[in-house]
Amino acid sequence: MPKSKDGVEPDEIDLGAVLSALADPHRRRVIHDLVNDADGSERSCTSFGLDVSKSTRSHHFKVLREAGLVHQVDRGNRSEVTLRRHDLDARFPGLLELIGRESAV
Repeated sequence: MPKSKDGVEPDEIDLGAVLSALADPHRRRVIHDLVNDADGSERSCTSFGLDVSKSTRSHHFKVLREAGLVHQVDRGNRSEVTLRRHDLDARFPGLLELIGRESAV
């Protein structure tokens, strides 16, 4: 059975934590890619082509999850993430649109 790793509740998503998470270009690239995917798309953490070690990749996704940007589900030996689009749009209108319009990160 998949194990879900939830971040913060929608009304507890903190702008400072979100901006801090997005300050890193690898994490911003992940969010940029998710914003430009179909709504509700679930992607493997390895599908983003980040040129980092496995432990560093895990750290990046932990930061994104704890900031409230993504929802993560572990499926055996792989993890998949979805963008918390509706929560983020409700909390910070326009933020995801700006990230999605950013040219290649």
